[in-house]
Amino acid sequence: MPLADTPLLPALLTAVEAVATIAFAASGLLEAARKRLDAVGVCMVTGLAAFGGGTLRDVLLDRRPFFWVEHAGWLWALLALAAAAMAFMRARHFAPTARAMQWPDALGLGLFAAGGTLVALEQGMPAIVAVLMGVVTATFGGVLRDIVCNEIPSAFSDHRPYALCAFAGGWVVVGGYALAMPHPLAIGAGAAVTSALRVAALWTGWELPRWSPGGGER
Repeated sequence: MPLADTPLLPALLTAVEAVATIAFAASGLLEAARKRLDAVGVCMVTGLAAFGGGTLRDVLLDRRPFFWVEHAGWLWALLALAAAAMAFMRARHFAPTARAMQWPDALGLGLFAAGGTLVALEQGMPAIVAVLMGVVTATFGGVLRDIVCNEIPSAFSDHRPYALCAFAGGWVVVGGYALAMPHPLAIGAGAAVTSALRVAALWTGWELPRWSPGGGER
């Protein structure tokens, strides 16, 4: 259904992007705190995690304005969140763990994958391109977060499905879109599948096959 015929769709996509942004901002903030970065580092990592994937998607789709430009109030909100979180963790001597970061990350992964896929479908992209745009939206913020924190991105290194979960959820959105499913239902189903797969992988320890080159070391 074209965007022009669905006046509530822009508001829906904004809401999805906002909730996903908060979830990824929380994961970035926890990672920055775990690495004991200073205030500038915490704000930078929080912003990259929150906005990185959606910005790259919009660059690739030539879509303007960017979410954080159109809704500049979110920049102030993230700065306030980072400042409040740093003050709280210092006062309470709270020590964030890698495990604590995984749960908001799983929520953001699902919402960004579903929302990014629908954005690309509304731009007239082929199904496979739309799904890949959803994967980019869902994963690139976390990749930037880990690179800035001097880590190999967990999306590539922890062997538990991550991008694959976003890929599966994107196809659920494509299927719902093709069946003319109401947009909130399509996004909800895609986000639920992505997040549920990621949580299941974390809960069970399910891992993808590891690369094992033959012939031994030289």
